[in-house]
Amino acid sequence: MLTIGDFARLTHLSVRTLRRYHEAGLLEPARVGSSSGYRYYEPSQIPTAQVIARLRELDVPLAEVRQILLAPDPGTRSALVAQHLDRLETQLARTQAAVGSLQRLLRPDPDVLDVELVRTPARAAAAVEATVGCDEVLDWYAGAMAELHAVVHAPAGPAGGLYDNALFTDDRGHALVYLPVAGPVPRVGRVHGVELAAVELAATVHHGTHDTIDVTYGELGRWVSEHALVVAGPVHETYLVGPRETPAPDQWRTQIGWPVFSLADAAGAAPTTSTARDAEAPPPSVSRTTTKTSATGTLR
Repeated sequence: MLTIGDFARLTHLSVRTLRRYHEAGLLEPARVGSSSGYRYYEPSQIPTAQVIARLRELDVPLAEVRQILLAPDPGTRSALVAQHLDRLETQLARTQAAVGSLQRLLRPDPDVLDVELVRTPARAAAAVEATVGCDEVLDWYAGAMAELHAVVHAPAGPAGGLYDNALFTDDRGHALVYLPVAGPVPRVGRVHGVELAAVELAATVHHGTHDTIDVTYGELGRWVSEHALVVAGPVHETYLVGPRETPAPDQWRTQIGWPVFSLADAAGAAPTTSTARDAEAPPPSVSRTTTKTSATGTLR
């Protein structure tokens, strides 16, 4: 048998860690001295200790480590490990998205943002809509778009979405995704026909992966606060080029539209294409709006 010190050296686990694993029921010593309380281990326990160490390096919680060790068969054990790896991949994607946004925000010479005031006419569309929570909107979006494409085989334009502010202010609100159509829409499952109202938007196009789309939302919000009056209405997204068109994220194009009442129109002037560069921070009301609407950028 091996003393706890020898076992610690062989497994690269500290004595303190081995004691904690014993107390948690993860790695029981082969024998504990009745009078001394010293812990002794068998050499055959070394692989188990190494498995625990690797799982802990992956930040698997102690309770889940115990489940993995007690799994009745290799298939169950592999499934438990795979579940945790999926969580790690999700966390990694979030980290990469945050890093991408920070790198763009901290650039000393930010890009010029092209913003256009556009009037979108009323049009017919096939749609799926629901009141959803922020924690379920991604899964809802994926399912809704799959249903739309199964019903509409020749859309009259790119897909889009309308997202109410309540979805972001209250963590639950109305969302609608659609495909424009040129004719009647059969009601199939959740898919039904709608008439999209005409609207004037301050619009810009986000280029590439959606990891940094929140920054584009912020830049658009800054422009709107300086050039137009925000009006009530959902945020509009139009998916000009996305995963269905190309697997290359650098080629994706998403138009973001903010409902506005143009100051130029109020003065009798025609809307024009404009540019904006990051300057001072927007007023608090615009900053809050930007934060709320930026979450829609994840809906792809």
